[in-house]
Amino acid sequence: MFHKEGQKIILFSFCLVGISVLLAHFFIDISWLKLTIQLLGLIVLIIILQFFRNPKRLAAKDFNEILSPVDGKVVVIEEVFEKEFFKEKRRQVSIFMSPVNVHVTRYPVSGSITFSKYHPGKFLVAWHPKSSEENERTTVVIKTPKFGEILYRQIAGALARRIVNYAEKGESVQQGDDAGFIKFGSRVDLFLPLDCQINVKLNQKVKGAQTCIATYVDPNENEEITY
Repeated sequence: MFHKEGQKIILFSFCLVGISVLLAHFFIDISWLKLTIQLLGLIVLIIILQFFRNPKRLAAKDFNEILSPVDGKVVVIEEVFEKEFFKEKRRQVSIFMSPVNVHVTRYPVSGSITFSKYHPGKFLVAWHPKSSEENERTTVVIKTPKFGEILYRQIAGALARRIVNYAEKGESVQQGDDAGFIKFGSRVDLFLPLDCQINVKLNQKVKGAQTCIATYVDPNENEEITY
């Protein structure tokens, strides 16, 4: 299964590679050159197919869990001041996507969209400290029954030139459903409540709609019972 944003590109790539292979077969007499062109065409096609793949995954849809919105590696876990929406301290978890990862973004929780905004910007490398604030990005906030509002941010990288975001303010969304796509892009930041329990570690590999990033902590369970 492939992401709908890439279906036209995939169809065009099939046609282009097919034409290249046929032209090389009929019009190039040098065997090694003919084989090289045909192999390069097939390699390019495989890379494009891999990039736009969209494996179907069924999320557990648990209100007590925040799932990873993307495939990749955890590169940041820290307490930060989130100044665009919350304007207060939050727990940030950032996930970096390499070119070989699935680049579909999925909703990390179920709830209602309270904020969705696109920001044009630069295309700094994803690990640059200022990429979260200066790169092309989208910010989405989801109101949930247990965690309150959580924020995730799609961030374009050095190669990305377009972010696709399906989230619209006011709509209800389901955990694990497709939320967007980052073309040749690179990173998603989560901004979570300080009192939730983080279940991942730095450099851990995660899978979208599968890996639990954080769980809800009931404050009543931490209260000491006195008589």
